Amino acid sequence: MLQTIKDWLWWERLWLPEKVSWADLKDKEDRTYAKASQLYASVPCALCLLVVRYLFERYLATPLAKALGIRDKVRLTAEQNSTLEKYFYSQTRNPSQADIRSLCKKTGWPERRVEVWFRRRRNQDRPGLQKRFCEASWRCGFYLCAFLGGLLALYDKPWFYDLKEVWAEFPKQSMLPSQYWYYTLEMGFYLSLLLSLTFDVKRKDFKEQVIHHVATLTLLSFSWISNYIRIGTLVMAVHDSSDIVLEGGKLFNYAQWEKTANVMFVIFTTVFMVTRLVIFPFWLIHCTWVYPLERFDPFFGYYFFNIMLLVLQILHVYWAFLITRMAYKFVFSKQLDGDVRSDEEEDDSDSQKNIKHKMNHINGAMNGARDRANGH
Repeated sequence: MLQTIKDWLWWERLWLPEKVSWADLKDKEDRTYAKASQLYASVPCALCLLVVRYLFERYLATPLAKALGIRDKVRLTAEQNSTLEKYFYSQTRNPSQADIRSLCKKTGWPERRVEVWFRRRRNQDRPGLQKRFCEASWRCGFYLCAFLGGLLALYDKPWFYDLKEVWAEFPKQSMLPSQYWYYTLEMGFYLSLLLSLTFDVKRKDFKEQVIHHVATLTLLSFSWISNYIRIGTLVMAVHDSSDIVLEGGKLFNYAQWEKTANVMFVIFTTVFMVTRLVIFPFWLIHCTWVYPLERFDPFFGYYFFNIMLLVLQILHVYWAFLITRMAYKFVFSKQLDGDVRSDEEEDDSDSQKNIKHKMNHINGAMNGARDRANGH
């Protein structure tokens, strides 16, 4: 049974064009080909990156945040109440007015006190500003290094300038050492993001982030095994370019450098729209849909790879919609109030004025002017 599954999984027609077999991709004296077993290197790489990230955030990012005057807001702790705590975890973090009235009867508390308790309890679970700064600085640093490393690996390659060269001699294309390290680091990074989702800053697009990371890892794994490595490196470079500006904009926003943050938002919006809505669909996806058919008949891998690219493109369109909303507010108000992906830290005072104001905006609150793309 297991042998049958293995034979089907590695059936050549799933991964390779017709008239090409795994035997054709065995290493020779002058050629080295990518192997599925090499993907295992991304697991220890991810674990190492988690360790490096911990050290980076503790000994570099945190002192930098303090030097820039970034401090966590002092939060009031919610009172001990087992009834409300059980409801908070088992039912909802944002009870309706009818639910609040029902809880008032169970606890004997007035409505205002119950409302304040839920605001304080929600705030307790929200990450502080320093944690957000540290997370953004780590991602910004990695994306910058990855993008520069990608350019270094691509600048002298013919397929960087002529996309038809991506398919020259496909799939019998020798693997380069620079491609191996580029893939290993990128896959290790996205795997580390997937492993750290439980303790990273959570956004409203948490599910989209999971889909993005899984789709990216699936796409990179398949492209490696099928020797779609050339187009894979181009896809990674295009994605990293806008992520640098995104995370950099967050850093300036957290440091309250408003003018610089606004400039970064304009740059990010421009780079994102050009790379994700123009270059990615009309150059790279066009390259994977059209040019291969000039050399071989479509096979399962051809369709699968392009479907995964379309999944990423759907996420790009979704995030572009969120960015457009932010850009609209920026143009007409000359400032950004926040991000529709994030939860605002609520005022946990018990004044009636603050309660009414915050309860009217609790589900539409936005925080962090530039956290809107990629799921990162």
